[in-house]
Amino acid sequence: MYEFELTNACYKLLHDMFDLKPGESIAITCDTESNMEVVDATAKAAFALGAKPLVLKMPAPRDCGKAGDADMPIEPLVKAIKGCDAWVEYNNKWIFYSTAYDKIVEDPEDRPRYMNLCGVNPELMVRNIGKVDNNLLTKFIMAVSDFCEAGKHFVITSPAGMHLECDNEPGREYVTADGHVRKGEIKMFPGQISWSPNFDSINGTIVVDGTISPPLGAVKNPITFTIEKGYITKIEGAGTDANEYAAWMKSFEDKQIYLVAHGSFGFGPNAKLNGDIVEDERVWGCTEWGFGNVGPQLVSDIPGGIPAPTHSDGICLNCSVWVDGVQILDEGRIVGPTPEVVEMARQLGH
Repeated sequence: MYEFELTNACYKLLHDMFDLKPGESIAITCDTESNMEVVDATAKAAFALGAKPLVLKMPAPRDCGKAGDADMPIEPLVKAIKGCDAWVEYNNKWIFYSTAYDKIVEDPEDRPRYMNLCGVNPELMVRNIGKVDNNLLTKFIMAVSDFCEAGKHFVITSPAGMHLECDNEPGREYVTADGHVRKGEIKMFPGQISWSPNFDSINGTIVVDGTISPPLGAVKNPITFTIEKGYITKIEGAGTDANEYAAWMKSFEDKQIYLVAHGSFGFGPNAKLNGDIVEDERVWGCTEWGFGNVGPQLVSDIPGGIPAPTHSDGICLNCSVWVDGVQILDEGRIVGPTPEVVEMARQLGH
């Protein structure tokens, strides 16, 4: 599927985004649930660039992050990946936020540049990398990110009934997936702005009406989370989704799993809601809220981050957003903060 287009997308990923050089080594990690067409195309693209690909495939762990630690060959993973210049992760049950991951990225001066592409497939790669003007997306998303980072107070609503307020934590950096991975950087799939607000300031309701993963995927009925001072205090919703998710959270018997770890804005020009969290959290105009483990890249002021057994992400569609009273999103449509930003969104198809 997309044999020629996939090769082009993987070449663009390594050449344009990673700036992979001849002689550099790149770890390509995957598990038995990963799409091997994507893995193989990435290895071929690396080889064509004169780099040295190292493919590391393992059985899919029982769960993601630290919840999968028991099934991961932690020390071999750490030694192999830390020895490379770059790392792209295609694991479906991700290494991201696991103990191995924490050890790999603990030293900003001695870690491979990394991009999280967990669980992607050929069609997703072609549509979201191969067919996107990455330079324009970078310019757009950095303009929005800089405006948000300079602000203080956020109000976020959605047609599904969400109403959340939070404040930036002074000095805490944003993690913006601008499509480029520079030395020592940890990046997500292009098209996302992420930040960890001041936790005590996060209050209101989050209504997930897109995807929540793990453990459910696309939700059948919206799930409403009551948030008080950064923690989930109630999980409600019609149907079985809310009860199943609440039971999964409770099974960890750990308070930190209920922490609102971060918020994110989705700005993937070609992203579609399809149940795959990597793409879903980039659906244009959504907000995505992470619960549980907080990586050190999101809370640079807290050494080592905030550990929890795992990390889960929920998607809220068609959001409206105000930053210090200035509206930037109106039910998923860019309306600010400047006419230039609105015009770039139009050129990107929105």
